Amino acid sequence: MNKLLNSMFALAVASVTAVSVHAQEIKGDAKAGEQKIAMCIGCHSIHGYKSSFPEVYSVPKISGQNGKYIVASLNAYKKGERKHPTMRGIADTLTEQDMADLGAYYEQHGNIQPVTKTPKAPDAKVAALLQKGACLSCHGDNFSKPIDPSYPKLAGQHKDFLFVALKSYKVENQSTWGRNNGVMGGIAKQFTNAELKAISAYIASLDGEMKVIPQSRFR
Repeated sequence: MNKLLNSMFALAVASVTAVSVHAQEIKGDAKAGEQKIAMCIGCHSIHGYKSSFPEVYSVPKISGQNGKYIVASLNAYKKGERKHPTMRGIADTLTEQDMADLGAYYEQHGNIQPVTKTPKAPDAKVAALLQKGACLSCHGDNFSKPIDPSYPKLAGQHKDFLFVALKSYKVENQSTWGRNNGVMGGIAKQFTNAELKAISAYIASLDGEMKVIPQSRFR
């Protein structure tokens, strides 16, 4: 199993590197991105805001997230690799420059300082689950330093969102729900939903760099 996971990670890194090289051709402009956030702030800039599809869960924190990951996510929605109708509809309206600008804006939004605290150690059960999934191999120390900027920071993200996101990699052949990603699909399918919930709760409990920053109109 470890050899299989290592092979999957090697393939994933190679694929992400190719995407990153392409993304580097389009430089994001945070100032321009600030003028393009109208479709984002109605969900991602309200404390406690929840999505109701396909179940009720907190929309993710994106202020302080890696800009290239935001670009990769939007592209995945646009291509149908992530199947959420609302996000697909939004992503369809964006050009590659728009995505790069939005990524640049949210990466620096709030000037969030890097985490310097020693991470809380997981209990033995969760530690075994994290080792089984080799989660730190991609998402890095304290789940805040991914090995490539096209991977997400996870520490401090909403636990209910993390749980729904992980479950979505187990879903196949649905037109409006699920995520197509061979690496994450292979990892998520190793776990029961109860185990994914335990992993999500631990990662959410860590100090992270992401937060929800309300726009003035929502304060």
